[in-house]
Amino acid sequence: MTDSDLHHAIAKLDAPLNMTSQEFFQRARERLRFDVPPGLIDPNILAPTGDFGTDKMLQIVAKEKPVRPAAVLIPVVEREMPTVLLTTRAAHLNEHAGQISFPGGKIESTDKSPLDAALREANEEVGLKRNFIDPIGYLDVYATGFGFRIMPVVARVLPGFDLSISADEVDDVFEVPLAFLMDPDNHKVGTKEFRGMQRSFYEMPFEQRYIWGATAGMLRALYERIYR
Repeated sequence: MTDSDLHHAIAKLDAPLNMTSQEFFQRARERLRFDVPPGLIDPNILAPTGDFGTDKMLQIVAKEKPVRPAAVLIPVVEREMPTVLLTTRAAHLNEHAGQISFPGGKIESTDKSPLDAALREANEEVGLKRNFIDPIGYLDVYATGFGFRIMPVVARVLPGFDLSISADEVDDVFEVPLAFLMDPDNHKVGTKEFRGMQRSFYEMPFEQRYIWGATAGMLRALYERIYR
């Protein structure tokens, strides 16, 4: 067994992949808070990703593009075995058209907090009402090559909700088992070139859905925080 195989085997033992909803939410409440890090708006603060190409890309982007603070909701639905609610962005959008995403968007001046922005966007995009959402806490800021600084909000979502999709923003909404998304065997690594450098990104294909990029990266961050 190689060192990589051993590390992977140990990681799989850190927490059961088939956590019940109660187990997941209890662990999440123990590990997450609502402190907003300065890196959400400060271009000089970037958390290292561990990938040289990605870190270099984010450093370049931070100097060339203004910071665009955003927030997304990571809605974990409290079913017998929990699921994550995801959307397919509308095909006509100018940015990230057709990609799989979390409900979310830019933090507006009228939003009191990243949490408020994520809740507003979830209601606007898919009609997920606030009375079904129990916010738990923030993950770390996630920076993208488009200048976005994203604050992911992990939340417990009560079942029984009715959704109303905004066709201007979303083509589809669906659920994926949390156990699948939190299994490191499903965390594939792809690469792209950025100005002569190779940068890596996560991808998590599920049935006919291709989950990758920022969405997969934030899911990986959720795994690192809650399951490790």
